[in-house]
Amino acid sequence: MPTEQEQTGFTDRQRAVLDKALELLVEGGEKALTTAAIARAAGCSKESLYKWFGDRDGLLAAIVSRQASKVIPGADPANDMSAEQLHAALEEFAKSLLETISGDVSLALNRLAIGQASKSETGLGAILEKSGRARIGRQTTTLLEKGCALGYLRCEDPQEAYSTLYGLVVRDQHIRMLLGGTAQTSPKDLDLAAKTAVKQFIELYGARD
Repeated sequence: MPTEQEQTGFTDRQRAVLDKALELLVEGGEKALTTAAIARAAGCSKESLYKWFGDRDGLLAAIVSRQASKVIPGADPANDMSAEQLHAALEEFAKSLLETISGDVSLALNRLAIGQASKSETGLGAILEKSGRARIGRQTTTLLEKGCALGYLRCEDPQEAYSTLYGLVVRDQHIRMLLGGTAQTSPKDLDLAAKTAVKQFIELYGARD
């Protein structure tokens, strides 16, 4: 599997800075996410922030990419695998997706995007789509394409198959969490939800003898 640096292009130092920015966002919301505050918390200069990430939208895109990198496809599509390995890889993807979207950072980013949805000056919603969900989708769609090529899955349109998988995994949990409702987020619950979603997906798209 590619390393995180290979996936995101960020150095260890840059990832540490982004993690500090994420902490500020969770603790203080949008108002806390200033270049001065991030530089102070991360122990770097504002000049370094501009050099690494560009403007504020560039910083937000980097933050979203940092979050998206935590959702892994579960296996390297470049390598052959057994049907059992594909199944395990899909379960790993499903669980990492649930762990990420149920975290404080993901909820803070999405709530911020929703709150700014009517403001023309913000691009956070588009950033979340491009650097977040779309990126995750490309990685996992490639894995599904590999499963089809090996004969383990039946899917004329891997992108449509991915949309189905995503829907089975996320269901309405994210909406309930964004609204402040309760959701089953213990490791045991997330593991069960991931396995259930993949089982249902395989029932829909698994190869027939």
